[in-house]
Amino acid sequence: MAKVPAAAIAAGGLVGGYGVARWTKKRQLGGVALAAAGVLAAREWKQAAGTKAAVGLTTAYVAAFAGSHPLAKKVGAWPSVFAVAGGVAVASWAVTRKAV
Repeated sequence: MAKVPAAAIAAGGLVGGYGVARWTKKRQLGGVALAAAGVLAAREWKQAAGTKAAVGLTTAYVAAFAGSHPLAKKVGAWPSVFAVAGGVAVASWAVTRKAV
């Protein structure tokens, strides 16, 4: 079975979490999707690059989620979500690319 890169899991968690919250109108469901992807990505980050990298990238993931809210007021919701998801994906790739 092909392994999904942690960068894709994290970006998908941010985009998917927002999408679920928006389309169901239940923020809690979006939070569940966001958290589930975050836990899975953190596990992959730890396996690929160690505990310090996993902690740093998980912090970036949470900061991206939090930062998307004020950014959305300036550029719109979806552009904000895509921007932070892309940032987390690039950070994840940069940290884990040599470990794979």
